[in-house]
Amino acid sequence: MEVDYRQFLVLVVDDEPDILRAFAFNYGDDFQVLTAESGARGLALLETHEPAVIVADQRMPAMSGTDFLERSMVLRPDAVRIILTGYTDIDAIVQAINRSRIYRYVTKPWESEELRLTLRRAVEAFHLVRENGRLVEELRRANERLAAENAYLRESERPQEIVGDSAAMHGVLELVARVTGSRSTVLIEGETGTGKELVARAIHAGGPRRDHLFVAVNCAALSEGLLESELFGHRRGAFTGATEDRKGLFEVASGGTLFLDEISETSAGLQAKLLRVLQEGEVRPVGENRARMVDTRVIVATNRNLEDELKAGRFRDDLYYRLRVFPIRLPPLRERREDIPALARHLLGRLARQVKKPVAEPTEETLALLARYPFPGNVRELANELERAVLLAEPGAPITDDLLSERLQEAAGDGAAPSLLQHRANAFEREQIEAALARASGVKTHAAEELGITYRGLLKKMKRLGM
Repeated sequence: MEVDYRQFLVLVVDDEPDILRAFAFNYGDDFQVLTAESGARGLALLETHEPAVIVADQRMPAMSGTDFLERSMVLRPDAVRIILTGYTDIDAIVQAINRSRIYRYVTKPWESEELRLTLRRAVEAFHLVRENGRLVEELRRANERLAAENAYLRESERPQEIVGDSAAMHGVLELVARVTGSRSTVLIEGETGTGKELVARAIHAGGPRRDHLFVAVNCAALSEGLLESELFGHRRGAFTGATEDRKGLFEVASGGTLFLDEISETSAGLQAKLLRVLQEGEVRPVGENRARMVDTRVIVATNRNLEDELKAGRFRDDLYYRLRVFPIRLPPLRERREDIPALARHLLGRLARQVKKPVAEPTEETLALLARYPFPGNVRELANELERAVLLAEPGAPITDDLLSERLQEAAGDGAAPSLLQHRANAFEREQIEAALARASGVKTHAAEELGITYRGLLKKMKRLGM
């Protein structure tokens, strides 16, 4: 064990100045030596210094070495203790060992080199205990991080419920149920935010590969070269920065499922390599001549129309037909507005758990407003809108329409003329607000309290009603 002894402090307590000077002279080049001429002075030094080793003479006036070492345990419990004593102090030695965790006792007069070796071993013992303590703490923190990461991964790997009772979603769920048991390639088409990865995970979780990995990669997020290396792996030295062999995601996911999102963003060269994997079941890492067999189910997704990409010459026709074994189209949220209330309740429950904040059910006005909004960002936009509302809501309070963004409220109010029912509802709201304002002598804060809404919510309602 390599130890720099000069980094460690040795405190020597003795009532004889000559002994202290001799100690500092003999061992000052080996260790940092601090001296004290009495037990009281030694305790004072321990208040401000942290020695690795404490050496004390047994026979001192006012406070014996045994008493000093016992009291030093309170201030510096980790220090290694050595007592200097004569042959006739056997009882004191036994007492000190029993009460003060003595590492060694050294008889007077001591042999210089023997004491130097004893001090070095004491420093090593101190260093070893400290290092073990540091490693134990690092291990504890690593275990905590690992436990947290495992909990996160278990939560993220847990298949989330696909929510929807509309006819469109019934069709999707029926297709999912039919394809889960096979290893066929699946093409999931849908706008951004419709839940393509969620459907891919459901297919994986419902099939025989559920106990193996589900690996997702966004093809649009990586450059062509980096994506090729990620998918197929590389040999050491294959390119600058390839310092070691690395498995590709096809190998990592072998036995499980590889989900390729934004497949339309891949280059023609990479599409050719993907076609070979799908046809032959083998990959060739970058920089290697030998192919490797893989057993990986592939699910791909796109937010574009691949037929249009095919006609434009941006997508290979042979790969297109190989991918389109089992297509599933996910409807945008505007085509299944009847699912919005159930989706909103489901998402609110999940978001409340994530932010550890209890929230009540959304109000009917909130659900009605959400149902009128077209949601170009689909379920992802709905989730973001509700997350904002959860953060703004008071703990335990319902999600009211005033917590939704102004953009959503304004857009939801555009379009078709309001129905007769909407006219009557607006008129009723206007009457209630006017009456509350009259009773509050025009003070909006008091009127909002009486109506059971926030001040900001009252202002938004008044703006919407043209008041």
